[in-house]
Amino acid sequence: MLDSIIMYLQALPPEGILLAAFLITFAENIFPPSPSDMLLVFCGTLVGLGTVGFVPLVLSATLGSTVGFATMYWVGIKFGTRIVESGKIPFLPVSAIHKVEKWFQKYGYWLISANRFLSGTRAVISFFAGLSVLNFPKTLTLSAVSALVWNCILCYAGWALGNNWREIETYISRYSELICVVLAVVALFFVVRWYVLKRRNAGKSDDTTEKDG
Repeated sequence: MLDSIIMYLQALPPEGILLAAFLITFAENIFPPSPSDMLLVFCGTLVGLGTVGFVPLVLSATLGSTVGFATMYWVGIKFGTRIVESGKIPFLPVSAIHKVEKWFQKYGYWLISANRFLSGTRAVISFFAGLSVLNFPKTLTLSAVSALVWNCILCYAGWALGNNWREIETYISRYSELICVVLAVVALFFVVRWYVLKRRNAGKSDDTTEKDG
Protein backbone atom coordinates (compact mmCIF):
# COMPACT_ATOMS: atom_id res chain seq x y z
CA MET A 1 0.00 0.00 0.00
CA LEU A 2 2.87 2.36 0.82
CA ASP A 3 4.36 2.01 -2.67
CA SER A 4 0.98 2.67 -4.30
CA ILE A 5 0.52 5.89 -2.33
CA ILE A 6 4.06 6.99 -3.17
CA MET A 7 3.45 6.48 -6.89
CA TYR A 8 0.30 8.56 -6.56
CA LEU A 9 2.14 11.32 -4.70
CA GLN A 10 4.82 11.53 -7.37
CA ALA A 11 2.22 12.45 -9.96
CA LEU A 12 0.66 15.27 -7.93
CA PRO A 13 1.24 19.02 -8.49
CA PRO A 14 2.59 21.08 -5.56
CA GLU A 15 -0.91 21.94 -4.31
CA GLY A 16 -1.87 18.26 -4.38
CA ILE A 17 1.21 17.30 -2.36
CA LEU A 18 0.40 19.90 0.28
CA LEU A 19 -3.17 18.64 0.50
CA ALA A 20 -1.89 15.06 0.69
CA ALA A 21 0.48 16.00 3.55
CA PHE A 22 -2.46 17.53 5.41
CA LEU A 23 -4.66 14.46 4.90
CA ILE A 24 -1.88 11.99 5.76
CA THR A 25 -1.13 13.60 9.12
CA PHE A 26 -4.80 14.25 9.85
CA ALA A 27 -5.86 10.65 9.17
CA GLU A 28 -3.19 9.22 11.46
CA ASN A 29 -4.91 10.77 14.46
CA ILE A 30 -8.24 9.22 13.50
CA PHE A 31 -7.28 5.83 12.05
CA PRO A 32 -4.04 4.65 13.67
CA PRO A 33 -1.75 2.99 12.90
CA SER A 34 -0.77 4.43 9.54
CA PRO A 35 2.47 4.90 7.55
CA SER A 36 2.19 8.68 7.86
CA ASP A 37 5.76 9.19 9.08
CA MET A 38 7.30 7.38 6.11
CA LEU A 39 4.98 9.13 3.68
CA LEU A 40 6.03 12.48 5.10
CA VAL A 41 9.69 11.49 4.74
CA PHE A 42 9.01 10.74 1.08
CA CYS A 43 7.30 14.11 0.67
CA GLY A 44 10.55 15.58 1.96
CA THR A 45 12.38 14.07 -1.01
CA LEU A 46 10.08 16.06 -3.29
CA VAL A 47 11.44 19.22 -1.65
CA GLY A 48 14.88 18.23 -2.90
CA LEU A 49 13.48 17.81 -6.40
CA GLY A 50 11.97 21.28 -6.27
CA THR A 51 8.43 19.95 -6.56
CA VAL A 52 7.26 21.57 -3.34
CA GLY A 53 8.67 24.04 -0.80
CA PHE A 54 10.00 22.90 2.58
CA VAL A 55 8.13 25.49 4.67
CA PRO A 56 4.72 24.99 2.97
CA LEU A 57 5.10 21.21 3.31
CA VAL A 58 5.93 21.37 7.02
CA LEU A 59 3.13 23.86 7.72
CA SER A 60 0.58 21.78 5.80
CA ALA A 61 1.59 18.60 7.64
CA THR A 62 1.54 20.41 10.99
CA LEU A 63 -1.92 21.80 10.29
CA GLY A 64 -3.15 18.29 9.49
CA SER A 65 -1.60 16.91 12.70
CA THR A 66 -3.15 19.68 14.78
CA VAL A 67 -6.62 19.44 13.25
CA GLY A 68 -6.52 15.65 13.67
CA PHE A 69 -5.50 16.05 17.31
CA ALA A 70 -8.32 18.56 17.86
CA THR A 71 -10.81 16.14 16.29
CA MET A 72 -9.90 13.31 18.67
CA TYR A 73 -9.90 15.79 21.55
CA TRP A 74 -13.48 16.65 20.60
CA VAL A 75 -14.39 12.94 20.47
CA GLY A 76 -12.90 12.51 23.94
CA ILE A 77 -14.68 15.47 25.49
CA LYS A 78 -17.99 14.73 23.73
CA PHE A 79 -18.22 10.94 23.87
CA GLY A 80 -15.33 9.90 26.14
CA THR A 81 -17.37 9.37 29.30
CA ARG A 82 -20.00 7.37 27.41
CA ILE A 83 -17.32 5.17 25.83
CA VAL A 84 -15.56 4.59 29.14
CA GLU A 85 -18.73 3.84 31.09
CA SER A 86 -19.81 1.33 28.44
CA GLY A 87 -16.90 -0.87 29.52
CA LYS A 88 -16.03 -1.63 25.91
CA ILE A 89 -12.34 -0.71 26.16
CA PRO A 90 -10.62 -4.11 26.29
CA PHE A 91 -8.23 -5.15 29.07
CA LEU A 92 -8.96 -2.07 31.18
CA PRO A 93 -11.74 -1.91 33.79
CA VAL A 94 -13.72 1.32 34.06
CA SER A 95 -12.22 2.19 37.45
CA ALA A 96 -8.69 1.83 36.05
CA ILE A 97 -9.52 4.16 33.16
CA HIS A 98 -10.77 6.75 35.64
CA LYS A 99 -7.43 6.42 37.44
CA VAL A 100 -5.65 7.06 34.15
CA GLU A 101 -7.91 10.05 33.59
CA LYS A 102 -6.93 11.57 36.94
CA TRP A 103 -3.27 10.88 36.24
CA PHE A 104 -3.69 12.50 32.81
CA GLN A 105 -5.18 15.61 34.38
CA LYS A 106 -1.97 15.95 36.38
CA TYR A 107 0.67 15.01 33.80
CA GLY A 108 -1.20 15.20 30.49
CA TYR A 109 0.42 18.39 29.24
CA TRP A 110 3.84 16.73 29.31
CA LEU A 111 2.50 13.87 27.19
CA ILE A 112 0.92 16.29 24.75
CA SER A 113 4.24 18.13 24.40
CA ALA A 114 5.84 14.83 23.34
CA ASN A 115 2.75 13.67 21.47
CA ARG A 116 4.18 13.52 17.92
CA PHE A 117 7.25 11.65 19.14
CA LEU A 118 5.10 8.87 20.64
CA SER A 119 4.28 6.98 17.48
CA GLY A 120 1.25 4.70 17.69
CA THR A 121 -0.29 6.46 20.69
CA ARG A 122 -1.17 9.86 19.23
CA ALA A 123 -4.90 9.17 18.92
CA VAL A 124 -5.02 7.78 22.47
CA ILE A 125 -3.31 10.85 23.91
CA SER A 126 -5.64 13.28 22.13
CA PHE A 127 -8.68 11.22 23.20
CA PHE A 128 -7.65 11.25 26.86
CA ALA A 129 -6.84 14.96 26.63
CA GLY A 130 -10.48 15.53 25.73
CA LEU A 131 -11.79 13.00 28.24
CA SER A 132 -9.78 14.72 30.97
CA VAL A 133 -11.09 18.14 29.83
CA LEU A 134 -7.63 19.67 29.63
CA ASN A 135 -7.45 23.33 28.70
CA PHE A 136 -8.13 23.36 24.95
CA PRO A 137 -6.03 26.39 23.85
CA LYS A 138 -3.02 25.16 25.83
CA THR A 139 -3.53 21.60 24.61
CA LEU A 140 -3.83 22.67 20.99
CA THR A 141 -0.76 24.91 21.20
CA LEU A 142 1.40 22.17 22.71
CA SER A 143 0.22 19.61 20.16
CA ALA A 144 0.97 22.04 17.32
CA VAL A 145 4.50 22.74 18.59
CA SER A 146 5.15 19.02 19.02
CA ALA A 147 3.89 18.34 15.49
CA LEU A 148 5.93 21.20 14.02
CA VAL A 149 9.20 19.89 15.46
CA TRP A 150 8.53 16.26 14.48
CA ASN A 151 7.38 17.14 10.96
CA CYS A 152 10.45 19.32 10.43
CA ILE A 153 12.64 16.34 11.33
CA LEU A 154 10.83 13.97 8.96
CA CYS A 155 10.68 16.38 6.03
CA TYR A 156 14.32 17.34 6.45
CA ALA A 157 15.32 13.66 6.60
CA GLY A 158 13.60 13.04 3.27
CA TRP A 159 15.15 16.16 1.77
CA ALA A 160 18.64 15.22 2.97
CA LEU A 161 18.49 11.54 2.01
CA GLY A 162 16.91 12.05 -1.42
CA ASN A 163 16.64 8.75 -3.30
CA ASN A 164 17.97 6.95 -0.22
CA TRP A 165 14.98 8.04 1.88
CA ARG A 166 13.97 4.43 2.57
CA GLU A 167 17.09 4.04 4.73
CA ILE A 168 15.25 5.80 7.53
CA GLU A 169 12.38 3.28 7.44
CA THR A 170 14.24 0.77 9.62
CA TYR A 171 15.06 3.42 12.23
CA ILE A 172 11.48 4.72 12.37
CA SER A 173 10.16 1.17 12.66
CA ARG A 174 12.53 0.32 15.51
CA TYR A 175 11.83 3.64 17.22
CA SER A 176 8.07 3.01 17.03
CA GLU A 177 8.48 -0.50 18.43
CA LEU A 178 10.62 0.80 21.29
CA ILE A 179 8.08 3.51 22.14
CA CYS A 180 5.23 0.98 22.11
CA VAL A 181 7.14 -1.38 24.40
CA VAL A 182 8.05 1.39 26.84
CA LEU A 183 4.47 2.71 26.97
CA ALA A 184 3.08 -0.82 27.33
CA VAL A 185 5.38 -1.42 30.31
CA VAL A 186 4.36 1.90 31.87
CA ALA A 187 0.66 1.12 31.33
CA LEU A 188 1.10 -2.38 32.78
CA PHE A 189 2.84 -0.90 35.81
CA PHE A 190 -0.07 1.42 36.54
CA VAL A 191 -2.66 -1.33 35.99
CA VAL A 192 -0.80 -3.73 38.33
CA ARG A 193 -0.30 -0.95 40.86
CA TRP A 194 -4.02 -0.14 40.75
CA TYR A 195 -4.90 -3.84 41.18
CA VAL A 196 -2.51 -4.32 44.12
CA LEU A 197 -3.81 -1.22 45.89
CA LYS A 198 -7.37 -2.36 45.33
CA ARG A 199 -6.64 -5.78 46.83
CA ARG A 200 -4.79 -4.18 49.73
CA ASN A 201 -7.65 -1.80 50.49
CA ALA A 202 -10.12 -4.69 50.23
CA GLY A 203 -8.02 -6.65 52.72
CA LYS A 204 -7.95 -3.74 55.16
CA SER A 205 -11.70 -3.39 54.81
CA ASP A 206 -12.19 -7.08 55.63
CA ASP A 207 -9.91 -6.81 58.68
CA THR A 208 -11.86 -3.81 59.95
CA THR A 209 -15.15 -5.68 59.51
CA GLU A 210 -13.81 -8.69 61.45
CA LYS A 211 -12.60 -6.47 64.30
CA ASP A 212 -15.93 -4.69 64.47
CA GLY A 213 -17.65 -8.07 64.52
